[in-house]
Amino acid sequence: MKNHFCKYPLWEVSKDLADVAMGRVGADVVIQGATLVNVCTRELMEQIDVAIVKGRIALVGDASHCIKEHTIVHNAHGKYLAPAFLDAHIHVESSMLTVSEYAKSVLVHGTSGIFMDPHEICNVLGLKAVEVMIEDSKHTPLKTMVTTPSCVPAVAGFEDIGSEPVTSKDIAETMKWDEVVGLGEMMNFPGITFAADEPHKIVQETLKADKIATGHYSIPETGAGLNAYIASGVRCCHESTRAEDAIAKMRLGMYALFREGSAWKDLKNLAAAITEHKVDSRYACLISDDTHPNTLISDGHLNHILKKAVAYGIDPIEAIQMVTINAATCFQLEHDMGSIAPGKCADIVLLDDLKEFKVLNTWVDGTLVSENGKLTVNIPHYEYPAWTKDSVHVKQTITADIFDISSNGKTEATVRVMEVGAGRVSNTEVFANLQANNGSLSSDPTQDVLKVQVFERHHATGLFGQGFVKGFGIQHGAMASTVAHDAHNLLVVGSNDEDMALAANTLIESKGGMVAVQGGKVLGHVALPIAGIMSQEDAISLSEKVESLEKSWEQLGCTMPSPFMTMALIPLACLPDIRLTNKGLVDCRTFAFTNLIVE
Repeated sequence: MKNHFCKYPLWEVSKDLADVAMGRVGADVVIQGATLVNVCTRELMEQIDVAIVKGRIALVGDASHCIKEHTIVHNAHGKYLAPAFLDAHIHVESSMLTVSEYAKSVLVHGTSGIFMDPHEICNVLGLKAVEVMIEDSKHTPLKTMVTTPSCVPAVAGFEDIGSEPVTSKDIAETMKWDEVVGLGEMMNFPGITFAADEPHKIVQETLKADKIATGHYSIPETGAGLNAYIASGVRCCHESTRAEDAIAKMRLGMYALFREGSAWKDLKNLAAAITEHKVDSRYACLISDDTHPNTLISDGHLNHILKKAVAYGIDPIEAIQMVTINAATCFQLEHDMGSIAPGKCADIVLLDDLKEFKVLNTWVDGTLVSENGKLTVNIPHYEYPAWTKDSVHVKQTITADIFDISSNGKTEATVRVMEVGAGRVSNTEVFANLQANNGSLSSDPTQDVLKVQVFERHHATGLFGQGFVKGFGIQHGAMASTVAHDAHNLLVVGSNDEDMALAANTLIESKGGMVAVQGGKVLGHVALPIAGIMSQEDAISLSEKVESLEKSWEQLGCTMPSPFMTMALIPLACLPDIRLTNKGLVDCRTFAFTNLIVE
């Protein structure tokens, strides 16, 4: 694959690299005396220098002859030098930050590149909004490699989105963009396994362009279906939640992306695929997928995931391979990225140790971009256009009575309930018996059963779906969000209709965001006016507001980590078992609408 992400292509600077390596010309930068984490051979090498010129590595070894008068020398004795980190699957929008603010947050943690799937904003505002994010990325040192959203909408026919559907013709056109390295997660795995024309055309256009199709295979079936999915050309998948899922994928030559984000805590289970099996880990990567700003500020990015991987028993060098050379190889960019070797881009991180993974310095293309947790480069503010900040259009006036759920004349009804759980993306279909009051069904906090409603919020169609959810532990109050994957309609959950109405109206007024309400008062509110899912605030300010919102959830009685992220998956109809969209309750095992009340 042609690389558009390094300062200079190799062919343009090959003579410069040779001159520096031979000592005829001085290096721009020399890093001296480090212990090198060699991801090519999976070993530690002591007292190693690295010489850099024009953004690429000229020499690895003894670089004393490469130092001339103009050379900048960094003393790295007693420290560890590794390739800078690559996140092989990330939705920047889930951080609620713009790309430039996201870059500021992760560069200091040793991340030099991300493989970004912007399908969240694409579902709301289309590919033109993806172009806005790409333009934003150009003002940062962070290498932002784009995978074009493949499933817009996520599951056709089951929800209403804000944009026009992305077609195979659109995919073919975006594959010509320099910033695009592949296809975003192909969530329509049934369309692939059952050989539907359009999903296959979307993957085919990616393969024709010699780019990478990324995957989303979220069911535990690892036989014929998984084989069909991989055979179609899908190269990686981040939806493994069990070690046996990851092992099955790696054995079939698919990259298994081990996810550990703000809410999805899969790494502990998945680590067993490496620690308890005698398998080569070259087909394993560590990724974040969805990370909130407060996680980035308090814990870090891939350095934090590396720390957890080692705590779960993965060898430190192997873990580093999983965020460097493995990720680069997955996207056919290993000839330029992912290792510290002659000719490669000088994307490098200096670490204090291989347990805590404290990042001291980060270089991107040989430029020092962070030192001791502080940026050393200026990343300018990028203003998103006004049209990206007006996307919340709900037809109805939201009053308490709009949340009324009819019992269909019954005095008692058995209803389907979506049971969510902390740290996981799947939900479970369970059943609850609810008493009717004046022909209406209400939340029952004694059973931990809350009402949930999804309003179409893009085109003011007036459509909405109703259901019940279990697992949040809230006794009194309501929550609402326009971050509601992947269509990002207006999602409201609550114990009483009045608080639900207040929550919904608060977000309509703020042009999107997330809110928690109790007893007629707003406890916490994060405004997200860009597509209803992002803010232009800096990471620290936004992090403080998200922290406040999390405390509001605790005040409501919920103790799960990042509960609003768990709530945001309620409408995502490509995940098991059942989900609620603005069109109704969807059985995601049969991909058919189902009744709320069990007859």
